[in-house]
Amino acid sequence: MTLPLDLGVADAVIRPWRRGDEAALVRHADSRKVWINLRDRFPHPYTPADAERWIAFATSQQPQTNFAIAVGDEVVGGIGLDLKTDVERRSAEVGIWLGEVYWGKGIGTAAARAMTDYAFATFDLCRLFCGVFPWNGASMRILEKAGYACEAVLRKAAIKDGKTIDVYLYAAVR
Repeated sequence: MTLPLDLGVADAVIRPWRRGDEAALVRHADSRKVWINLRDRFPHPYTPADAERWIAFATSQQPQTNFAIAVGDEVVGGIGLDLKTDVERRSAEVGIWLGEVYWGKGIGTAAARAMTDYAFATFDLCRLFCGVFPWNGASMRILEKAGYACEAVLRKAAIKDGKTIDVYLYAAVR
């Protein structure tokens, strides 16, 4: 699957992860400024071994739910879905990250819109959601521009960087 992103950067796409993405993945993922906005399962520091494990995981997924965000041939971020089960089986959590060099260029918004369209068209979902930490106003704006609404503030719902923090819950429904 490749989803061209209409964002004024003609060569920006969402595409499957592949062998050979490891060096660019490490280059853009190994950043405290990226890590501070993500779940702790996203390693910091981000090493070549982490990249190899991620590529092996992402390329073996069925169904495919995690994708690279690339500009030209270079991976600059990632986006994916965590399909829920049991009573939440028609919901999925969306996760997105970009390397710092690509912040503020519209790529995140375009990727969120494209992934939202893909998720609703491909899976039997009626709800997509994303938790955002209070200091990450840029991600809040990305989600709002992509059609998500803030549904709740989950008070003291997470621990990040040794601090107990709120989580802003954004969602889009079909």
